[in-house]
Amino acid sequence: MKSLKRHGVAQGTGNQQLPFARAVQADGWLFVSGQTPMRDGALVDGGIVTQVHQCIRNVLDILEEAGYGPEHVVRCGVWLDDPRDFAAFNQVFQQYFGAHPPARACVVSSMVIDCKVEVDCIAYRES
Repeated sequence: MKSLKRHGVAQGTGNQQLPFARAVQADGWLFVSGQTPMRDGALVDGGIVTQVHQCIRNVLDILEEAGYGPEHVVRCGVWLDDPRDFAAFNQVFQQYFGAHPPARACVVSSMVIDCKVEVDCIAYRES
């Protein structure tokens, strides 16, 4: 392995220090940790559409900080609290990734925090 870089290790959520990196970069690969609909340490108000936008913006912010863009995303993992939100999720997801659709898995799961969605991703670009 040529290089390994951890992004956002010193950052937490609000005043909580979390025991993982926001992303880890390894030889052109970027593994972005699951992003919840939080901004400045607080859960955003609103329904599924508002929360999906925030999750994806959080993912895109991390990608940008590491020098990647949505076109570099090869896979996303999605966790939905309610399967009835699947169609609304897809509409928002397509706005961000429609030109470069990644592979994706989507499951229904209880969330660790009181939110409706979580999104992670794996991206790749030549290093």
